[in-house]
Amino acid sequence: MPHRLENDVNQLVEKIISDYEQNRDIDIVETFMPPNKDDIVKIIEQIRSIIFPGYYKNKSYRIYTIRNNLSMQLEDVLYNLSKQISIVLKYLPEYAGKDEKELQYEGEKLSLRFFDRLTAIREVIQTDLQAAYDGDPAAFNKPEIIYSYPGLFAIMVNRIAHELYLLGVPLIPRIMTEYAHTQTGIDIHPGATLGKYFFIDHGTGIVIGETAVIGDYVKIYQGVTLGALSTRGGQKLHGKKRHPTIEDNVTIYAGASILGGDTVIGHDSVIGGNAFITTSIPSNTRVSIKNQELEYKQGQNGIRNTAEVVQSDEWYYII
Repeated sequence: MPHRLENDVNQLVEKIISDYEQNRDIDIVETFMPPNKDDIVKIIEQIRSIIFPGYYKNKSYRIYTIRNNLSMQLEDVLYNLSKQISIVLKYLPEYAGKDEKELQYEGEKLSLRFFDRLTAIREVIQTDLQAAYDGDPAAFNKPEIIYSYPGLFAIMVNRIAHELYLLGVPLIPRIMTEYAHTQTGIDIHPGATLGKYFFIDHGTGIVIGETAVIGDYVKIYQGVTLGALSTRGGQKLHGKKRHPTIEDNVTIYAGASILGGDTVIGHDSVIGGNAFITTSIPSNTRVSIKNQELEYKQGQNGIRNTAEVVQSDEWYYII
């Protein structure tokens, strides 16, 4: 390295070291070893291969009897998950001062409790697959959905992460769902409660908040937000119901925003595209933006015609 550049680098080092001495959150140098995001992604892939054994086979295993193959997979993913859980437990006050053996033991216990729930997770994912097939006339068959539908992948990851969230595992559930977010454009907080037969069609831009509760047979299109009415209270709102409840058999079309922890969308309702809702909607209700006026320009002279979008009287209008 040229002498002049070496001097410049040394000066920059001293400047940044001095900046570290301000004792801010970002200045912490020694902290707990962070979880390994690559390993967590690998855990998702391993669990997916157990959920869909005929679709995502692990080619690293050379034993092809299903019992022996599954045994090797479980040992591998249990080890990896236990290790990552034991790392993140250090972020919880109740585990302060625990030694590595104690943390490892707790990680193993939580991992086993999670895997004890895996058959229940598989059962509800089967309903999601069926909902996607029944709800999408463009679906060629169920393997196409398993291999390629972003909605099913995001839902699967959320169902895995949600069980870890319920077990009180920090960090890992959010890392999992944010990985699904980056892969699909679908942002579902691991705390959200999803019912059976949940179908996300297209999915890009969907946001579902931590305290949202979604019933059975719900269908959601792209760009839908199930969000908080306000987050100005910051951490004072932590643990409170901030996101809406969607009851059974509700369809929410593209671009709709439903906000607030007290907002309930009654069962068997339909929410039209781009609706903005902050109050509860009764059951068996159709909601739509009130008549829009369309403008047409025809010919070189730009003759204008206007026409209202005709809506049926059975719709509940938002004005």
